[in-house]
Amino acid sequence: MANPKEKTPMCLVNELARFNSIQPQYKLLSESGPAHSKMFSVQLSLGEQTWESEGSSIKKAQQAVANKALTESTLPKPVQKPPKSNVNNNPGSITPTVELNGLAMKRGEPAIYRPLDPKPFPNYRANYNFRGMYNQRYHCPMPKIFYVQLTVGNNEFFGEGKTRQAARHNAAMKALQALQNEPIPEKSQNGESGKEMDDDKDANKSEISLVFEIALKRNMPVSFEVIKESGPPHMKSFVTRVSVGEFSAEGEGNSKKLSKKRAATTVLQELKKLPPLPVVEKPKLFFKKRPKTIVKAGPEYGQGMNPISRLAQIQQAKKEKEPDYVLLSERGMPRRREFVMQ
Repeated sequence: MANPKEKTPMCLVNELARFNSIQPQYKLLSESGPAHSKMFSVQLSLGEQTWESEGSSIKKAQQAVANKALTESTLPKPVQKPPKSNVNNNPGSITPTVELNGLAMKRGEPAIYRPLDPKPFPNYRANYNFRGMYNQRYHCPMPKIFYVQLTVGNNEFFGEGKTRQAARHNAAMKALQALQNEPIPEKSQNGESGKEMDDDKDANKSEISLVFEIALKRNMPVSFEVIKESGPPHMKSFVTRVSVGEFSAEGEGNSKKLSKKRAATTVLQELKKLPPLPVVEKPKLFFKKRPKTIVKAGPEYGQGMNPISRLAQIQQAKKEKEPDYVLLSERGMPRRREFVMQ
């Protein structure tokens, strides 16, 4: 079919049959013609009504008789559901996150998404007073909802959804509604804009990367060490200590990665309090101007060189036009050809 999303006549017949609580029955009546060009006759029964039709295959005959039944049937037809509206209210296939990225680039403010821990459900208490399997059948787990924090410049938005991507789309939709009508901020000429860009870059980096970056600039050694591990195998708890020069901090989490990240976050607060490093200007490198290439046009130069290359080299040295070769004629047998060039 031209449109793969469009329902076939057989699908519509099945919906009609379900709506009227009856069962459609297809019956192959006959087949005729030679093997390479067979024709099949199929009968369709819906309740007390029957239709017949032919086709070059059984499937085509079924679709044809189903189409005929839809046109001629007197059974009450189900109400067709209207097409689903676009959830994003966005023309075409552009998602809110893609549209927001374009707007954020124009504003010079990157869109930064941060996943948030699921919010606790208020007034929800698990009922552990089960009496047998009967009550356990009706214990419905709460659906998981994802939450995302979106930062665009100085603006913050929160989104939620059944998936992480749906939560990002929800946050992007809120940001678009708030920022589309706002004027694009002008770029300041002073040093504040550079500082803000550095802050934006830092926001895209992990806490562990920032710790290593600061330590590298200040020539300070960095080490992460798991100092404690406790709890049952399915609920482990780790404590990691980070040392950056004379600074140290500890972080705890249910995984080594999380405890390392929390330790880095803690020590990062202390490292950011250090005075800024003095700006050292790099010495400018001066390059001596290379002398002009020696003109290799003398008669003693290039002895034994290919004459075509040598002649082109002489013309280039004189800054004149290169030789132009034209084939005037060719003669002789195919295996003993002679050519005349100008």
